[in-house]
Amino acid sequence: MPHVLLISIRLYEGRYHGWGDNPPSPARLFQALVAGAGIGGPLCENDKNALDWLEGLEPPVIASPRLIRGKFFRNFVPNNDLDAKRGDHRRIADIRTDKKISPLLFNARVPFLYAWTFEAAENSRRHANTICALAKRLYQFGRGMDMAWACGEELINETALERRLENYPGLVYRPLEGGDKLLRCPGSGMLDSLLNRYADSAKQFRTVSAGRKITRSTLPQTRFEQIAYDSPPKRMLYELRERGARAPFVVWPLEQTAKLVEKLRDSAAKRLRDALPEKTRDIERVLIGRKVNGDDDGPTTERVRIVPLPSIGHLHADYGIRRVLVEVPTSGPLRIDDVNWAFAGIEITDFSGKPLDVTPTESEDMLQHYGVDDGFRVWRTITPAALPESARRRRIDPERTTQEAKGGAERRGEQERTAGAVVHALRHARLRCRPGEIRVQREPFGAHGGRVEAFAPGARFAKERLWHIEIHFNEPVAGPLVIGDGRFLGLGVMAPVRQQTEGIHAFTIEAGLAANAQPGDVTRALRRAVIARVQQERGENRKLEPFFTGHELNGAAAQSETHPHLSFLFDPAQRRLIVAAPHVIEQRTPKQQEQQYWGTLDKAMAGFRELLAGTAGRLTLTATSIDPDSDSLFAPSRIWSSVTPYQVTRHKKGAGATEALLADLRTECRRRGFPVPQVTPLEIRGVPNIGLTASMKLEFNVAVAGPMVLGKSRHFGGGLFRGDPG
Repeated sequence: MPHVLLISIRLYEGRYHGWGDNPPSPARLFQALVAGAGIGGPLCENDKNALDWLEGLEPPVIASPRLIRGKFFRNFVPNNDLDAKRGDHRRIADIRTDKKISPLLFNARVPFLYAWTFEAAENSRRHANTICALAKRLYQFGRGMDMAWACGEELINETALERRLENYPGLVYRPLEGGDKLLRCPGSGMLDSLLNRYADSAKQFRTVSAGRKITRSTLPQTRFEQIAYDSPPKRMLYELRERGARAPFVVWPLEQTAKLVEKLRDSAAKRLRDALPEKTRDIERVLIGRKVNGDDDGPTTERVRIVPLPSIGHLHADYGIRRVLVEVPTSGPLRIDDVNWAFAGIEITDFSGKPLDVTPTESEDMLQHYGVDDGFRVWRTITPAALPESARRRRIDPERTTQEAKGGAERRGEQERTAGAVVHALRHARLRCRPGEIRVQREPFGAHGGRVEAFAPGARFAKERLWHIEIHFNEPVAGPLVIGDGRFLGLGVMAPVRQQTEGIHAFTIEAGLAANAQPGDVTRALRRAVIARVQQERGENRKLEPFFTGHELNGAAAQSETHPHLSFLFDPAQRRLIVAAPHVIEQRTPKQQEQQYWGTLDKAMAGFRELLAGTAGRLTLTATSIDPDSDSLFAPSRIWSSVTPYQVTRHKKGAGATEALLADLRTECRRRGFPVPQVTPLEIRGVPNIGLTASMKLEFNVAVAGPMVLGKSRHFGGGLFRGDPG
């Protein structure tokens, strides 16, 4: 069972003078432990082993009091290198320099906490006890003026740590890929680098030129790792139910999202003001979002956010609101348990005047439909986003729709301005990932959604500022994702499009494609580009697996049945390029190893916008999405027609071209699990050094789903078929 090593540090004064990290990094604590351990002489073997063990653990969770930058001032002091002046104190004025001092101020009664998780083996517990003993010898934290003391303890499990953090009156930072803060953490070799640096400091100055000149050597750098940290908000989920035992859900209409949020917000604010009158200013600022007595309303990162969660995730889901997510930033002035108390048990009336209860719940099934803590590339709004005035559509008088109709140029201009406003909205929502393609419209993306005009009444935003948005990101983005000026009123709630991100990378060719471009040339160029990007992601000296290259590690061609590998498709009619995972082509569940490989490919393909395809052109690409329910390459159909020529895998001996083609195609369909179709050859050709190729139409007795890629050249886009929607 995992145990937790928890070190708490207190400073004698509420000032921290360490420069360059907020909160103090784990590497600073490691240095302070080493300094405390070595104050009486060289480190003993037991202490070294414990510190070596500590630097090998995963980065710790950090809890820090709220730090405020103090007033800046300069102090002129001697540098700590009097040896450069032969130790002559009369020359101390020659080494004075100005020190910039701007301490971080905090409540000295709140300790800093650092928590490492480790497996409770006998050796690990012994090392943890040694670290706890070293913590008692810590005497400073930050700079020399930051006198401190520490204590360490071992917690029996992570649950005990979470209970400690729930009541912590400060901010909690966790290691998180893509986090906003980069903090230095102990890594392999850090202890040795500190010991070597200390040993070299004794030889830093030396005399040359017959004793007349003293030179100073540069000390070796300390080794550490840069780890991304973030302080994620605390999430609490509530259900809307009727009163009474085993009460059923109350379904709140989707179009009245803003009204629901206002009711919940105002009721919770009233409960908090009545219970904590001294916190009225903070309640107005971070819960209501209102300035008090002309004060600044503060950063939006401290705002409590109420996110309605319409019921989605199924074709027949009605998009009614039954659950509400409340996010409380750990950097805010309100305690998490106070906010939870304020929302739990709120009694409000529904849209028809019937009373309902807001009930806490631990069921998080609905959160997965909103991509919480999981990355996706394609996102669509469930409730429309409210964008700035620059994205406002021109209003048309209902009585003059013909006279005031918009032309194509005006509509395009509106959509371009709106796309620019979406980019700014993402920045305001603190999303650093760059969007690739942005699509805007007034109609909902789901069958049970609502047009933007239905959300305007009571939302204080004109209907011309409301838009439904689809965003394709260059990298996976984790939810919940809420954007726009109405994000604190339940507008701009987005949900991921799952089926478009699992095993497919699709790109639209915007420009550069030569008129006579051959599909094989384009797909081979795409394959080379993908392999190069994966190689860069993995490292130049690492051999790539057959999943990426289609070749064994010894260079031989991989058999797809033994080592399934990527397929590269080119759709000339729609000017699209597609990279497809083998489980998509074979229409099966991906293996665990294939999921790991696809995760690597996801990272490697981030920002892929240009393809050099030789004579096929220099292609400008934009990431796009594929809806398998409607896309002609994926949607079920009875009739399928060739997009690219089918290449015969094995030519039947003693048979003519047509007979060999039909026999080979039937074998391919059986191998892929398709029923045997009725085949109508459209064009049969013999190509030198390639073999027999053909374009054809396939008719099945039942509708089958794509993608349908058959034949010898299927991994390079040959034998691609398109379904007939009719």
